[in-house]
Amino acid sequence: MQKISDALVEKIRLYTQGAVKASRYEHSVRVAQTAKMMCERYSLDAEKGYLAGLSHDMCKDLDDLLLLSFAERDGYPISKVEEKKPALLHGRAAAVKLKESFGIDDEEILEAVRWHTFGGENLCALSKVIYAADKIEPGRPNSSPEYVEELLEKSLDALCLTVVEENLEYLRKKGKAVAPVTLKFRDALKMNVKEESE
Repeated sequence: MQKISDALVEKIRLYTQGAVKASRYEHSVRVAQTAKMMCERYSLDAEKGYLAGLSHDMCKDLDDLLLLSFAERDGYPISKVEEKKPALLHGRAAAVKLKESFGIDDEEILEAVRWHTFGGENLCALSKVIYAADKIEPGRPNSSPEYVEELLEKSLDALCLTVVEENLEYLRKKGKAVAPVTLKFRDALKMNVKEESE
């Protein structure tokens, strides 16, 4: 398992602070703090949660061509949704950046950062935490302490399912495209939650 030193976290923090606008950096810190708290709640590695949360949006302000060039190096196909809107590749770009520039080789951290935008079918627990933390951090308009407390009473899959369904509802209301992988993510979570209750 990769050792996460304070020096490495600080390097990533400084890079992120310099690479994105101030409001996005503040969001990233809140996601890191939320992810750390969620990892503690679900008995996961809180340091990994913090690092993945801090770095998930580090490439969000890059231009489309740079995002595409990073994403092309990760070995995954670029979907039609991503082709139309390369900004959606920022998580994949960040995972490549973490690996190439910061020596991160922990597959859970890389997966969590890579797929935080859409989710995915067979995600590890840390990836579910980062997906949810990104949407429920305290700076989000719908995120009150009471709302988060209520979510944290659920299992991780049930919490994530609630967050995914709310996100799908939001996208539908805005008339935005839903990535097929997000629907697969929702269905996988539904299956897990059903199994938990049996």
